[in-house]
Amino acid sequence: MTNLKKTPIILDTDPGIDDAVAIAAALFHERIDVKLMTTVAGNVGLDKTTNNALKLLQFFGKDIPVARGVSKPLVRPAEDSSHIHGESGMDGYEFDAPVQDPLTQHAVEAMRDVILNSPVPITIVPIGPLTNVALLLTLYPDCASNIERIVLMGGSASRGNHTPNAEYNIYADPEAAKIVFNAGLPLVMVGLDVTSQATLTTENVETIRDMNKTGNMLYSMFQHYRGGSLKAGGLKMHDLCAIAYLVNPALFETQDCFVDIETAGLYTAGTTVVDIRNRLAKPSNVTVCLDIDVPAFREWALEVLRNAI
Repeated sequence: MTNLKKTPIILDTDPGIDDAVAIAAALFHERIDVKLMTTVAGNVGLDKTTNNALKLLQFFGKDIPVARGVSKPLVRPAEDSSHIHGESGMDGYEFDAPVQDPLTQHAVEAMRDVILNSPVPITIVPIGPLTNVALLLTLYPDCASNIERIVLMGGSASRGNHTPNAEYNIYADPEAAKIVFNAGLPLVMVGLDVTSQATLTTENVETIRDMNKTGNMLYSMFQHYRGGSLKAGGLKMHDLCAIAYLVNPALFETQDCFVDIETAGLYTAGTTVVDIRNRLAKPSNVTVCLDIDVPAFREWALEVLRNAI
């Protein structure tokens, strides 16, 4: 029996109910090796996102280091999404208080150490605002040579979900996003074009509830999640799509495009300008996910969550 090749990743996150689903998938997928989890302010403030990451790891029985990252965007005031995820970020389930403490090291330093000490290139998977990753690439440019690629949940080639044009993760820190998108690293943008389609139906959610302890926990939180509606279209699994792309890219239709981030617009800050028709005649810098096989995604999601505890 041949050993499966695992992809070593750093998961940069702001849990978040849909982050919790993505974290479960990453931790229990046979082809992913989570080396480090880093937290960033986003869906809720940094203290809560860090606490939520530690709660989830304890719930899942996983011993993975967690490092606290940045508590606010590079330039702008913080703007959270507690109206979507609840006051704690993970309303709906009573977790035990975490025993594990975060590393004393800042997330950016911890990321640097994992990347530079890894015998194989590391994939960074940011599923929150890009502040930590931007600081890593700015402060420690020598890390770039040992980063395989960045697979991020964020952006849109069409319209936004936080403003008319901007998706939340990019809008939350567009200056950071601009640094990451222009860093010259292989980058995959898993944005709203696919994540808004990637829903779980009432039937899916009821199946998940009865699967295992993890399914029951997620089901409880889904009752408090405002990312979509079980009555109308299903619950949007935004962050889970980044994990899906990592292990099953055939689910997605993609196009290599030039993408940049609007930072100056009065109404358009945080817009991912995706040049699908190459009007600007600039070289492609991002693989953009534009469509997804929704039935196959749902099947994959159920399969991967079945592997959890």
